[in-house]
Amino acid sequence: MSNTTATAPASGSRLGSGAAMPRAASRGGQNSGAAPLVNNNYRLLQVVLFWAGAVLLPLGLVVIVLGWYGASNTPYEYDQISYLVSGGLLGLGLTFAGGFLYFGAWLARIADDGRESSKRLADTLLVLADVTSRAAASNDQGVDVSGLPVVAGEGSTMHRRDCTLIAHRSDLAPVGENNAHLTTCRVCKP
Repeated sequence: MSNTTATAPASGSRLGSGAAMPRAASRGGQNSGAAPLVNNNYRLLQVVLFWAGAVLLPLGLVVIVLGWYGASNTPYEYDQISYLVSGGLLGLGLTFAGGFLYFGAWLARIADDGRESSKRLADTLLVLADVTSRAAASNDQGVDVSGLPVVAGEGSTMHRRDCTLIAHRSDLAPVGENNAHLTTCRVCKP
């Protein structure tokens, strides 16, 4: 299964004439269906860490409880120390190891989400670059539109399109054939 889609490239883009825009894989990777972890090492690591933590954390708690039960039901002090060492310390170690593995699974999930969001951002930026290059290619047709004379609203002064006095205005109209009544701007001098 390919990781690209066949879309027409933008004119003037760096993708070339027959190149397709790259697309990132979806959350489940390239595979969808029965085997979502094949060739996806990050998801496999997350699942292994999660299940190892899910087994070791409660197992450590059970070992601690068994160590306590053994130490509380023996009358001899030397037996209590062995239960403390084998049950308490081993159980505590298993509990901490399970907790750290859970934490590792959480970090792997965050890293996977970060990769997914950066793939989506890259896709969005590629689409945005495609749209802007198409818009630029269809709007200017090789003509520098910044120097064309325009009028702001119903004004009586003719400006260049890139004049700083009218740069914030959205009601610009090109100057028509009848421009004898218009005065020229003293800043941009069209």
